[in-house]
Amino acid sequence: MPIETTTSVVTEVPDDAELLAVPYDSDLSPSVELPLPAAGLLAHYDAKGEAGEIVEVPVARSGGVGRVLLYGVGDGSPRALRTAAAALTRKAKGRDTLTVVPPAGDLTPFAEAALLAAYTFRIGKAGKKAVGTLVFAGADEGQVRRAETVARAVAFARDLANTPSSVKNPAWLAEQAQESGVPVEVWDEERLKADGFGGILAVGQGSASPPRLIKLTYTPDEPVERHVVLVGKGITFDSGGLSLKPTDNMKTQKTDMAGGAVVIAVLKALAELKAPVRVTGLVAAAENMPSGTAQRPSDVIKHYGGRTVEVLNTDAEGRLVLADALAYADAVLDPDEVIDIATLTGAITVALGRHYGAVYSSDDTLAERLVSAGQAADDKLWRMPLVEDYAPALRSPIADLANVESGSTYGGGSITAALFLREFAGKRPWAHLDVAGVGRSTVDEGTLTKGATGFGVRLLVEWLTKG
Repeated sequence: MPIETTTSVVTEVPDDAELLAVPYDSDLSPSVELPLPAAGLLAHYDAKGEAGEIVEVPVARSGGVGRVLLYGVGDGSPRALRTAAAALTRKAKGRDTLTVVPPAGDLTPFAEAALLAAYTFRIGKAGKKAVGTLVFAGADEGQVRRAETVARAVAFARDLANTPSSVKNPAWLAEQAQESGVPVEVWDEERLKADGFGGILAVGQGSASPPRLIKLTYTPDEPVERHVVLVGKGITFDSGGLSLKPTDNMKTQKTDMAGGAVVIAVLKALAELKAPVRVTGLVAAAENMPSGTAQRPSDVIKHYGGRTVEVLNTDAEGRLVLADALAYADAVLDPDEVIDIATLTGAITVALGRHYGAVYSSDDTLAERLVSAGQAADDKLWRMPLVEDYAPALRSPIADLANVESGSTYGGGSITAALFLREFAGKRPWAHLDVAGVGRSTVDEGTLTKGATGFGVRLLVEWLTKG
């Protein structure tokens, strides 16, 4: 479900606020005067001013009793403010209104985190609702609105990825892209065949739900020179195909189109923010299923542009659909930079865990800018190496490439996957984001809810609007 919490901005703290949040620092000094001995209370509760620390105090209000939430902001860094905001929203869960006196400085990360912590996704009987309205007293409205736009884009990506695959298929995903507010063009199976998108067709041929290629276009009002292409993996369910996954590994595979969801959500946010950059989004969508028509290990497929690939493992399908989209972007769209994002390999989860996404890039400057944007936006990236010595892992005796290594001479599954994608990106600046570890959360805390995270939306919006 989308974030149901609404926001408003007022110039002063309302006298009748039933639930009021006021920040304090490590000196235990609240930012506004209160009708209570705040410093003494904070000392009594052994408060330290750490981010996420909350002391709740009752206060007299006309007609009843109100509550003041004294909240610590730590060192005031964006990371500390996100922690504080998420703690406040979770503390106020089920309340109609939370009035917040914001901390000093840029309010954007604080407001963004407060809204993300309110996100829920549930089918059936609703649980305890998030706070109804967040009222920011004395805040910069422009910062609040930007934060709300980005947070709601993240929530949109989460919704798309969390939707069960009994509802979600490639055609459904194409329909959702129409909600992005930008022009959308869709290739159905007949057009994919006519235009030579052999990778997308091969992955989707085992399913009763045909594949799609979804193209979204954002063009700013003012002419700009920079053109960026974002490519997202849109596997709406990944059984592994004939190379069937174990049952436990299959349970989370409704979120295997998280990269495609991010691309759609980013285009939506850019349009609302009126960003000064031209962006084309490509979502290569298919359902990877075993059947009598499914592709087989040892099949050779021809990608867009003519490159041939021997399929040694049908569960390495994300790179096959991405390869088509990357080749199309290189041959037809002529971008200045191209970024692909995908829940691509289990290997990257082993390497980086669930707090860092991986970035591989053919361009040092592009990689540095993406890492910096990720740090600023709290979608943290770690640059991984494109190890040239591993390139022979992709050799095939009968095709131009193999989609996985035959044997275990080289290992480095995430690296060889990135090397495979590089073959289709052309010579232009390119980066690959492997978000398999960070695209799903196993915890319900802070700004995260169990399930899809929307990782990559904040990062890419930050990079495209400020980088």
